[in-house]
Amino acid sequence: MTTQTVFPPIRPEYELPLAPVGDLPLKRELPFTQRLWRQAWLRKTVILLLLAVLWEAVARWQDNDLLLPGFLQTAAAFVDGVATGELLTRVQASLWVLLQGYVAGIVLAFVLTTLAVSTQFGRDLLSTLTSMFNPLPAIALLPLALLWFGLGNGSLIFVLIHSVLWPLALNTYAGFQGVSDTLRMGGRNYGLRGLRYVLAILVPAALPAILSGLKIGWAFAWRTLIAAELVFGASSGKGGLGWYIFQNRNELYTDKVFAGLAMVIVIGLVVENLVFNLLERATVRKWGMQR
Repeated sequence: MTTQTVFPPIRPEYELPLAPVGDLPLKRELPFTQRLWRQAWLRKTVILLLLAVLWEAVARWQDNDLLLPGFLQTAAAFVDGVATGELLTRVQASLWVLLQGYVAGIVLAFVLTTLAVSTQFGRDLLSTLTSMFNPLPAIALLPLALLWFGLGNGSLIFVLIHSVLWPLALNTYAGFQGVSDTLRMGGRNYGLRGLRYVLAILVPAALPAILSGLKIGWAFAWRTLIAAELVFGASSGKGGLGWYIFQNRNELYTDKVFAGLAMVIVIGLVVENLVFNLLERATVRKWGMQR
């Protein structure tokens, strides 16, 4: 029994003439409302306005300024605190302490990670210290900070260093470990060793992980600072933003308490969306390392 292979019929070739495009636009413009809604700042502003309206409605329904002042009352206290300079003075004090602790934590994290990528002892040291101290909340060190450094900025800087050091060191070391062998061998072929090798090869390649660690460390430091100032953040009758909140809470100025909390949120939004966003655009996004 024989089988025959059946081929499909071959269709004749032909050309289909296309009509000229003429003056038709190459792209269609979206309506103005859709183009406007594509703006991220507008969508976020709408969300904030909806939250403010909801806040004001709940406050008026509750009708108890001591427990929950309205949005308008809080906004008036916020503007008054800025106009008198009291709120800005507290913010300046907090940011100065935060900057000292944040920079010190960055330096120590860089030293630990540099030692970890250079020697086996450094890797064991970083692994042991992070396992011990990273799960330890910075607030738990407040009693020791009071005993060692007394009441004032020294105690605040101590807990800030603790809150920044370990997450930043872990993220930086993880970024260093993710650097490809090709880049590592290229750096060694150029004769780079030690600190030059870390700065020229590892840091640029691991910059996305380092920036993530910086953002995590900033968030931890900012929360830790406010919480620490709520407990012992006054020295000689002067304190930062956390102490401003605590003091007004004791005096039952709830609108000023909410104004202080609003300032905490505003500073967090500015640092996150302005400082770190601009830094990412100028580095990892510009270099094609991050979407």
